[in-house]
Amino acid sequence: MLDELPEEFRRQLHNIEIVVQKRPSKHQLAEMDLESHEEVIYGLYEGVPLPNRSTFDPPILPDKITLFSEPLLSDFPNPDELREQIRLTVIHEIGHYFGLDDDEIEKLGY
Repeated sequence: MLDELPEEFRRQLHNIEIVVQKRPSKHQLAEMDLESHEEVIYGLYEGVPLPNRSTFDPPILPDKITLFSEPLLSDFPNPDELREQIRLTVIHEIGHYFGLDDDEIEKLGY
């Protein structure tokens, strides 16, 4: 999946992990300004986007992309559709890693 990214982007992916959990935690919902599971969330980027980093900053923990399995499996029971949605979700969250907001990512087709 990550090998589909252009080389210039792959080279810049450092110190990032991709994890899977069932659903967003209360803390993650609060960080997204959501109080319930009413809005479907497939993934979340947590970290400091590359454009916001400075060489003067202390070393940071790995950035994290979390995929939420329950909404993905519920909304995409077809394995091919599920695989495609996971791909799109990971690419979308990588967009946040590069400092893009949702509108900019949407304009790129993700």
